[in-house]
Amino acid sequence: MARRPRLNLPDIPQHVVQRGNNRQVCFFMEQDYTVYLDKLKEYSRQYKVAVHAYVLMTNHVHLLMTPETASGISQLMQSLGRYYVRYVNSTHGRSGTLWEGRYNRHWWIVNIIFCWSVGILNLIPCVLG
Repeated sequence: MARRPRLNLPDIPQHVVQRGNNRQVCFFMEQDYTVYLDKLKEYSRQYKVAVHAYVLMTNHVHLLMTPETASGISQLMQSLGRYYVRYVNSTHGRSGTLWEGRYNRHWWIVNIIFCWSVGILNLIPCVLG
């Protein structure tokens, strides 16, 4: 069965969550976080997506982003996911999928919620340890 197309709207903040497959670890060492962030920065520029906040946990990622184009976040996440999975598999001698399906995203239209979500994202590592 084909995937349903995503509703893509430019200039609307979105909270994107991507989890490790079966909630397993997707960042194995410090260098992995650096590689992920470097590529996030590169692809955010390439696809014109503003990254406002991020939280990288050992088994999942939270990103608060606003795309300039309708396809920006989809292109960014596809490129980032493909690159990072190849990097992890070759660096850590593993194979197969790393992520649990497609990323999830939530629309954040009201500025108050946008500001509140940045605060919540900053608290996630504290709450989860």
